[in-house]
Amino acid sequence: MLIGELANEAGTTVRALRYYEQRGLLHARRAPNGYREYDAAKVIRVGNIRLLLSIGLTADDIRSFLPCLDREIAEGPVCPASAEVIARRLAHVEERIAALDTVRSRLAEALAQAGEGGPGPGQLPADGARRESAIRRS
Repeated sequence: MLIGELANEAGTTVRALRYYEQRGLLHARRAPNGYREYDAAKVIRVGNIRLLLSIGLTADDIRSFLPCLDREIAEGPVCPASAEVIARRLAHVEERIAALDTVRSRLAEALAQAGEGGPGPGQLPADGARRESAIRRS
C-alpha cells in the first residue's frame, strides 16, 4: 500500500508517517518510481506508535519497543524493555511536575502579596525589586 493509503487505514497523516520513518520507527520499500510502499501489517505498527506516543512516550523512547511494534501491544503484555522505559519517562514527568509545583507556589505567594498591599500589576515582589535595583546599580 502507498503512504496515503497507510495513513488513511491507520487514522493518521502522511506527515506523521514520514516523521515516524525519519525517527527510525517505520520503514518502507521504495517502488521503482520512488513511491513508498508498505505492507498491510504496518497499520498495526502505526497504531502501536500512536498509542505509545499518546501515553507520553517520545519517539526515542519508542525505539526500545521496535521488536514488539508489529503485534497488538494494547491487548497483551508490553515488550520486555517497556517497564524500564516507562519508569524512566514517569520519573522525568514527576521531576517536571515537582518543578512546576515550585513555580506555582512562588506565583501564588507573589499574587497573595500583591493582594495584600504588595506590588501592583506589573511590579516585582520586594526581593525581586531589590535584585532589579542592584542590577541597575552595577
